[in-house]
Amino acid sequence: MLQVWALPGIGEISPGDDLADVIGDAVSGFAASEPSSAPRDGDILVVTSKVVSKAEGRMLRADDREDAITAETVRVVATRPGPNGGVTRIVQNRLGIVSAAAGVDASNTPDGTVLLLPEDPDASARVLAERLRQRFGVDLGVIVTDTLGRAWRDGQTDHAIGAAGVHVFEDLRGGTDAEGRPLVVTLPCVADELAAAGDLVKGKAARLPVAVVRGRGDLVGPLELPGARSIVRSLDRDMFRLGTDEAYAEGFAAGRAAGADESAGS
Repeated sequence: MLQVWALPGIGEISPGDDLADVIGDAVSGFAASEPSSAPRDGDILVVTSKVVSKAEGRMLRADDREDAITAETVRVVATRPGPNGGVTRIVQNRLGIVSAAAGVDASNTPDGTVLLLPEDPDASARVLAERLRQRFGVDLGVIVTDTLGRAWRDGQTDHAIGAAGVHVFEDLRGGTDAEGRPLVVTLPCVADELAAAGDLVKGKAARLPVAVVRGRGDLVGPLELPGARSIVRSLDRDMFRLGTDEAYAEGFAAGRAAGADESAGS
């Protein structure tokens, strides 16, 4: 049976806070009142990236947001007019993640500030997992999450951007379905599914940045397992690397250049 609950007792996080201690104290405090919640082998902690970023000091003045988006961008996918006369930029950031505004976020931050994503979410997850394993003497996993949109679908869900001690994929290829047919491409991204499950109980306005998932201990393993960076699809396998308008413009420009070359050579 799968169980998911939010972890109470975590206050506002400030730069320099020891997040592993803060989460560990919250786990201990909740277990004192709810003994059944005490850490077990196979538990997975789902941690909102905002608290990781805050603890790591990834905070900037709000008026630096546009410059920060540019600095975090390695590839522009699409730009469109945004609300209030602004521009929405869909870009790939330094972590390989394609999202709006390179993940630079102004929600749930102190007034006048914005947050960058953690420098290395997989490394952040690994530190948390290692410290919490040592403190409680159990093998648990950690997933660091961020809220992202999805191509072709409105709305947002939480996704895994960092992971440690967790299999991020459940590889079913080579098996068979219920009808005995071979599974050829079935590779559920269970890290994203766990991230979304955690978000159901955390909530955006409830100040509950950590959730515990119990019941998928089969996904917990060594800290050296590939992290969430392995989820990012490489550019050579990305069939949708540009927005529609941008792809059209690129193709049109290439066609004009080819025509000019032909004319010059005739």
